[in-house]
Amino acid sequence: MLSVVSDAGPLIHLAQVNKLFLLREIFKGVTITSGVKREVVDVGVDLGYEDALIVRRAVEEGWVSVKDVAGEASAVERLARSENISVSDAETLLCARDCGAEAILVDERVLSELARMYGFSVWSTWTVLLEALARGLIEYSEVESAIGELAGRRHKLGDGQAAEILEAARLVASKKKRV
Repeated sequence: MLSVVSDAGPLIHLAQVNKLFLLREIFKGVTITSGVKREVVDVGVDLGYEDALIVRRAVEEGWVSVKDVAGEASAVERLARSENISVSDAETLLCARDCGAEAILVDERVLSELARMYGFSVWSTWTVLLEALARGLIEYSEVESAIGELAGRRHKLGDGQAAEILEAARLVASKKKRV
């Protein structure tokens, strides 16, 4: 099992479709930065988002841990400037490096590419759902439902991407049935 540092997007998306628990089943450890916690939980709770409460519960239960990278402020700012990314994204990369994480959970293309350049395995919301399907933790219909629900919440998923994910889910489900 891999240890992972998560960016905000996948936490929000998985919580929105009531699948955040999958992270606990798939990864040996899930870490977020204090900045991601602030963005997802603190601001989300203040705004009344149900998904923020789900993530907060995971933090309170201890299976999502929070790491403060504030002591590395200058390194974070340098990385953000040099790579032209947000401070939050720079914190996520440095946190993953410092924690010895093997993977980064992210839905953004730029951060995904940087994470790969830094040698991390990259997982997205969809990778998590497909892996959960392959392990028998969820059914095909739940992947299909997640796509529909997240599209309704303005998730940046084009029709072509949705079709590709569904096709991948069909293949995974059919292999699972043959085994």
